[in-house]
Amino acid sequence: MADNNEETTHFGFRTVAKEEKAGMVADVFHSVAAKYDLMNDLMSLGIHRIWKRFTIDCSGVRRGQKVLDLAGGTGDLTAKFSRIVGETGEVVLADINSSMLKMGREKLRNKGVLGNVSYVQANAEALPFPDNTFDCITISFGLRNVTDKDKALASMFRVLKPGGRLLILEFSRPLFEPLSKAYDAYSFHVLPRIGELVAKDAESYRYLAESIRMHPDQETLKQMMMTVGFENISYHNLTGGIVALHRGFKF
Repeated sequence: MADNNEETTHFGFRTVAKEEKAGMVADVFHSVAAKYDLMNDLMSLGIHRIWKRFTIDCSGVRRGQKVLDLAGGTGDLTAKFSRIVGETGEVVLADINSSMLKMGREKLRNKGVLGNVSYVQANAEALPFPDNTFDCITISFGLRNVTDKDKALASMFRVLKPGGRLLILEFSRPLFEPLSKAYDAYSFHVLPRIGELVAKDAESYRYLAESIRMHPDQETLKQMMMTVGFENISYHNLTGGIVALHRGFKF
C-alpha cells in the first residue's frame, strides 16, 4: 500500500522512493533464490504445498487452456498446470527476478516438465502480453512485493480472456487474536533466525515478514480487485487467515 506521498511506497516497514522499491525487492530475491524452496518448507512446515494444491483445485484449469503463473518463482504451480493443460495447452512462468526465473527453469527441466512451458521475465505492472490472452492467471506469494498493486491488478485484468479468472494466493490477516500474536512472534523472531542459519540472510527474511504486515487485508484486496473490473470475487481463509486465496472473474 502506498504512503501518503504518491512518490513513496513501503519496503517492509520503511518508506522508500517508488522507483527504488523494485531494485530493493530484486536484491532480496537474488539473495534468497538458491534456498527458496528449502526455506518455504521450513517456514511453513510444508503447509505451503497444501495452500498451492488448493489454489490448483480452485483454478478450474482444463486441458488445452493457456495459464500465466505470475511471480511464479521456482515453478511449483507451473509444474502442476503443465500436466493439467497437456500438450495442447500452454503455461507461461513469469517472474520479474532473473535469479528466480533461472531456478524455476532448472528445477522444471530436472523434473522433465513438458515442452508446453515458456519462461518470461516480466513486471506484473506492465505485462508484455496482448489483451485477452490467458484463461487463468495465478500469482502466489508475489503481489505483496509489487510496488503498484492497483496497476498490476489492472494489467492482469487486461491480459485475461473474457470468462478468465485470477487467483491470488497471499499472506493475509489472521482471524483470531491469539493466532495473530503467535504468528507475529514467529515472524519477527524465529523467521529471521532461520533465514540466518539456512540462507545466511536474516535481513531478507525480516523484510519478507514486514512485507506481509504491510499487505492489504482480505476485504481491502477484494475491493481493489473489484475496482479494476473483476467480478464474482470471493476469498477463502486458509490456516486461520494466515493465508488467503482470492478469486475473481473477467466477464
